[in-house]
Amino acid sequence: MTAELAQIIDQIDVTLNVGGMNVINIVLAFIMYGVAIGMRPAIFVEVFQKPKPLILGLCCQLILLPLLTFILAVLMGNWISPMMGLGMILVASCPGGNISNFMSSISGANIHLSVSLTAITTALAIVTTPFNFWLWGNLYLNTAHVAGTVPHLVIPIMDVFKTIFVLLGIPMVLGLLTARYLPKLANALKKPLSLISIVFFLGLVVASFLGNMDAFLKCIKYIFVIVLIHNFLALSTGFGVGSLFKVSAPDRRALCIETGIQNSGLGLVLMLGTTIFADFPPHGGMLVITAWWGVWHIVSGLMVSLAFILTDKNKSKTK
Repeated sequence: MTAELAQIIDQIDVTLNVGGMNVINIVLAFIMYGVAIGMRPAIFVEVFQKPKPLILGLCCQLILLPLLTFILAVLMGNWISPMMGLGMILVASCPGGNISNFMSSISGANIHLSVSLTAITTALAIVTTPFNFWLWGNLYLNTAHVAGTVPHLVIPIMDVFKTIFVLLGIPMVLGLLTARYLPKLANALKKPLSLISIVFFLGLVVASFLGNMDAFLKCIKYIFVIVLIHNFLALSTGFGVGSLFKVSAPDRRALCIETGIQNSGLGLVLMLGTTIFADFPPHGGMLVITAWWGVWHIVSGLMVSLAFILTDKNKSKTK
């Protein structure tokens, strides 16, 4: 990637008024509500009785993925701009995405493990997302030798805490209450909310970049490759760790899907709705990486799920 193209990407500017941010916030809250209504206490009991896959999944998402993303961003060197590298790290710092539960349910993965990992990483995101982004983001800026041109990354803790708590914490509590006291309503809402959240997110991505569509189309093939490599790393991390520690096939599939599907919508909210980057230069590279991840992980998740389904069919034919 040329320096000129990197500059074009970083100059992409997405500005949303209060109404636009409210729409994003509402969509994200509905997404987390949809995750929570699928949770049952019995799910956690079963998973915690055999905690090995759960511990491996948490290590993959909270430790390995941010670390490996930092290494990948450094290895990419001048092929990406510092803002793109930070975008990769921001995505890796986010909790699991809600569609991972849907992907797990159709692919023969351990749905109980998938839901548990989504719930726990989401609950921990109040602390882990800002911490991982601050830690690996600053290490990346220093290692990439751009500290002189990019301000030191400072996380406004209370600002981020309030954002994550309101958008993730409250909807999850409401979802759990719905599942507990209105189980029929929860079952009726689960699938429609998952589909609606996907459609809304895709719509928001398109709407956000309408004013910069020419610049976006010029850079999409480069962004596609970066996100493709990064997402493959995430999926491979989950599957590889599961294989290394010899967990069951359903558990391994859940680890693969959970690590490869991240809540990039939260990343967009943190960029557009907080003061993290108030002192930074144009950071369109972060926006494009984060937004495109949200599109691509739906495609890659379906592809991986299809591969698992075909594997099961081939096994059943050989028996």
